[in-house]
Amino acid sequence: MILSERQARIEAQTAASHAVAEALKAKAAASSTEAMIAHLKLMIEKLRRELYGQRSERTARLIDQMELQLEELEAKATEDELSAEAAALQASLPAPAPRRRPSRKPFPEHLPRERVVIAAPSSCPCCGSMKLSKLGEDVTETLEVIPRQWKVIQTVREKFTCRACEAITQPPTPFHVTPHGFVGPNLLAMVLFEKFGQHQPLNRQSERYGREGIDLSVSTLADQVGAATAALAPLHDLIARHVMTAERLHADDTTVPILAKGKTDTGRIWAYVRDDRPFGGADPPAALYCASRDRRHEHPDAHLAAWSGILQADAYGGYNGLYDPARPGGRVVPALCWSHARRGFFELADIAASSRRGPGAAPVSPIAVEAVKRIDVLFAIEREINGLSADARLQVRQDRSRPPVEDLRAWLGEQRVRLSRSATVAKPIDYMLRRWDRFASFLDDGRVCLTNNAAERALRGFALGRKAWLFAGSSRGAECAAAIVTLIQTAKLNDVDPQAWLADVLARVAEHPIHRLDDLPPWNWCPPSTTAIAA
Repeated sequence: MILSERQARIEAQTAASHAVAEALKAKAAASSTEAMIAHLKLMIEKLRRELYGQRSERTARLIDQMELQLEELEAKATEDELSAEAAALQASLPAPAPRRRPSRKPFPEHLPRERVVIAAPSSCPCCGSMKLSKLGEDVTETLEVIPRQWKVIQTVREKFTCRACEAITQPPTPFHVTPHGFVGPNLLAMVLFEKFGQHQPLNRQSERYGREGIDLSVSTLADQVGAATAALAPLHDLIARHVMTAERLHADDTTVPILAKGKTDTGRIWAYVRDDRPFGGADPPAALYCASRDRRHEHPDAHLAAWSGILQADAYGGYNGLYDPARPGGRVVPALCWSHARRGFFELADIAASSRRGPGAAPVSPIAVEAVKRIDVLFAIEREINGLSADARLQVRQDRSRPPVEDLRAWLGEQRVRLSRSATVAKPIDYMLRRWDRFASFLDDGRVCLTNNAAERALRGFALGRKAWLFAGSSRGAECAAAIVTLIQTAKLNDVDPQAWLADVLARVAEHPIHRLDDLPPWNWCPPSTTAIAA
């Protein structure tokens, strides 16, 4: 009876794994078809422009949009294909048919070749005989880049046969992060950093490489980006877990246009930053990004479902569900940003900006000027105690910051009574007075920061990049960007060169033991020595 139950359980697990493998196989086929359709549409539009000329500026923009969409579809198809292969292997099923890819041209002859010969065995591993005779060799060419110097690395695997037992011996094929292994880790890291760290779309990178004599199409680059995203997923998950164990998080979001049928949706990139350095915390800083197609409150609720602690954010109402004391994951303590509050007064107190606007500009508000001066006193105190322990910061705030905060609240209340409902300066006053407890929370906890500038700085790259890449081609593309930017921004926060770190991680991640994954994050990473690089 026990044996039959165990057999039934094994059969059920096998059936489930087969169903998962078949579903992933179908998903990979659909992604491949979608990428092929986009590729054909792009080719048709380019042929039309060659035949009939450029009809309008809109046509040129349309082709640019189609190229950006294609690169994300190609990356998505590669990720799905790798997932289907892994599921098929786990379920002991035949691997799905490989996706059709553009035929790769041979590397240019003018590139220098560097032969890396894998050491051959000194004896036959089959019988131990020393009588080995070389049969030939297999050469694998990998395109690699040394800052602005291209070269092709030829990895030679010599093949030997044993004269005693006629067994053939050859070292195994070296690992490559991406399928078909013709892009080296340094080149792949450069492509990732240029796209997600320097805001250079793949079509611009492809054009630049072409001018240097290297033919790498947008489709090929997108294929590599998708494979790298899949390879780096365990490291991204490790950083996400590290961020979500913080006692305090900075949170903010910014707009990211996401391509939809005939339009673009105003999507969002959400940033969650862990940085304990202002109160002397020993844990390393890190940033986590998430993507969504809208700004509904369900997204931060889902991102922070299992987290509780101090949340530094603006007054966006979508966070209110996190502040509910009956929340299943534990109550989140709100702490608002004084920079947001100061900005409302500063815009009305900026004499230089008012003079530039001319006679029609609103007059400078003396109440706003006084409010800015009072708030700047708190910022000056914070600059003095930045980096001290939480207890030391709390003591200074109780002694020096609490009196001006209480005076500011009383003064704002007095000024608000004298103002009409339509007064311009009434809006920033009401913004603070209605949420005063959340603004004053820094007085009772030394871990709380006065501002949410850490999250705003983390989103600056997306704000700058929007002018270069215009939009994300799909929700999957936005999620891929969020994943890679998580790695890049975390490296920057830990004062690590993101490109050098990515190159080293991509070269090591597959053969690195999973139980030693903690060696790879930026805060534990040690740059490889010159000797190791040469080897």
